[in-house]
Amino acid sequence: MTQEHWLRPLLAPRSAAVVGASARPSSLGERCFFKTREYGFEGPVYPVNPRYEELAGERCYPSVSALPEPVELVMLCVGNDRVEESLKEAIAAGAKAALVFASCQLPDDSDPPLAQRLRTIAREAGVPVSGGNGMGFYNPEYGFVGSFGSLPYSPCPGHMTLISHSGSSHSSMVLNDERLGYNLTASPGIELNGTVADFMDYALEQPSTRVIGLVLETLRDPEGFVAALGKAAARDVPVVALKLGRTAWAARLAISHSGAVAGDFAAYEALFDRYGVHLVETLDELAAVMSLFAQGRPAPAGGLAGIGDSGGERELLVDLAERIGVPLHGLTVETQAKLRGLLTPDLTTENPIDAWGGNANWEETFIEGFRALAEDAGTAVALVHSNIRDGDPVSETWAEACKAAFESSGKPVMLSTNFGWTRHGAILADLTAAGIPVIEGSRNALVAARALLAQRDRAARKADAPPAGPGDETVERWRARLATGAEFDEAEALALLGDFGLPVSPSETAGSMDSVMEVVEELGYPVVLKTAMPGIHHKTDQDGVKLDLTNRQAVVEAYSDLANRLGPRVVVSPMAAGADAVEMALGVIDDPQFGPLVMIAAGGIFMELLGDQRLLLPPFGLAEALAAIDSLRIRPMLDGARGRPKADVEGLANAAARLSVLAASLGSGIAELDVNPLRVAPDGCLALDGLVVPKVRAS
Repeated sequence: MTQEHWLRPLLAPRSAAVVGASARPSSLGERCFFKTREYGFEGPVYPVNPRYEELAGERCYPSVSALPEPVELVMLCVGNDRVEESLKEAIAAGAKAALVFASCQLPDDSDPPLAQRLRTIAREAGVPVSGGNGMGFYNPEYGFVGSFGSLPYSPCPGHMTLISHSGSSHSSMVLNDERLGYNLTASPGIELNGTVADFMDYALEQPSTRVIGLVLETLRDPEGFVAALGKAAARDVPVVALKLGRTAWAARLAISHSGAVAGDFAAYEALFDRYGVHLVETLDELAAVMSLFAQGRPAPAGGLAGIGDSGGERELLVDLAERIGVPLHGLTVETQAKLRGLLTPDLTTENPIDAWGGNANWEETFIEGFRALAEDAGTAVALVHSNIRDGDPVSETWAEACKAAFESSGKPVMLSTNFGWTRHGAILADLTAAGIPVIEGSRNALVAARALLAQRDRAARKADAPPAGPGDETVERWRARLATGAEFDEAEALALLGDFGLPVSPSETAGSMDSVMEVVEELGYPVVLKTAMPGIHHKTDQDGVKLDLTNRQAVVEAYSDLANRLGPRVVVSPMAAGADAVEMALGVIDDPQFGPLVMIAAGGIFMELLGDQRLLLPPFGLAEALAAIDSLRIRPMLDGARGRPKADVEGLANAAARLSVLAASLGSGIAELDVNPLRVAPDGCLALDGLVVPKVRAS
């Protein structure tokens, strides 16, 4: 027997009570009480309010404990001053779940504050409590409304789950447009005892769920969220996320460049990359991507094929597709022949198609032309883009073209407007009923197409195993070294990197002129001297690096200057040759939510000036590292821009993958780690400098 999901009494209750139910028009208690049946829920819903004997012809009870039976869900439509007492009473009366709308904040509150007290009550009782400061939930599939918003249409259960921290965003996406068919929506607020991860897990247990959309502010259960993403990936249910508050946490007091550059949103990007979450930037994009996924047709091989009735808007589509990264494939000879027989001589058969040529049989051109495009062997997604409006024969024909292609091709089909401010409610309803999404704005449609293609490509991607690490003895030795908290000098940092297979520059520490010269004689000229004094982490800022020392006198002068100004300890390394090298950087940071993360970035001064970096969850393999490198703005430099030779990109990716093994093995003991610069030349890459900051510092 399958175990019941713990959120079932909250989201699909068999009975409910509304505490604070009211007859006052538009009050929270009035709206919640009457909305419970808006989807046709037939179970008992008891009004609770000692001020009334009856409400809307039903007996009203003075308290939850006075109800004729224990109820599964208690909806608390009371103020902050009453919510704690009401929750305790509901649980004592046998409630299995609760919904809180109050903000859960009191003026001059005690310690612990109200929200924390409510969390403790819920946790100790083992019951899900959604809210507070949320909009509740809508469950059209089950037929229950646990909210107070008015639906302007008759909902038709669909295949999209929406979970939003933002209550206003939740209401905007749920209470406005019937084309968005949901099976569940939730606004969990401050997540007293029911997190985004819990709602995701519930949705993933529903066979009707084809896509999950998230509006995220923060994560209160990172571990549960990662588990939910893993479950979604395993079941091939796409997750689409709009992350709010993307700016970096203002300058965490970081010692390394990696810690200074990386921010909160970069960590989310790393998590989303690992689990294939589709990141969007607006609510419109979120709705568009969810709508296309909800159609339930995965993309086959190929790219986008588009058709419209404007030469200028054809150019607009091409420009946007290139900018957004959606491939417009070349049509087969057979498809072009079909189109040639339909289009007027002045129109081309190159994808996307402008089908408006003033020919007498334009209706056939639209319908049969789009059918030919959709059925083309290289078409993965078929798009009509036109500024449709009700009562317009051209627009109505485009709708018929969509339905014909949708039926014959078996492929994803959508219609998008280039200009969304037209009245097309009737056409929208017609296409929605046929299972075809109507998306406002060509950009939004292209973002949706990109996500659908990315979902396909990710599913086809081969497993990417990380490289092998050193033996257990080596790992334990470095783990014990980090646990001492003693500061690493550069030579020791490079030794750590070398043990995990990163290519490092030979380096030795010296504390006197004589010992410096012994190392120089061993390495040979030219050499580099760098200060190794404790507490100096950014050597260049202190003029603590002396480059290209080619003879004894130069070494003596350089060492004397460093010793007099900064102290006697220095690191001696050979001078790395190669004007053709590109400076990159690798790093490890300890994120408070997701743990160790590996950074790949433009190195040297560009690291902080450009912020050109990508974070990844360790461990990872070569393919994941290469994909991250491809996303950097400095990528063309690695390909040999302006006549320079190509750098060893695969060597860089291999170094990053090996660092990811280090991060996975030792990350619990590392606060920050920098490899900057990492010299990437045509003949390989080389770590020239390393900084390791133990998580526990020696006193």
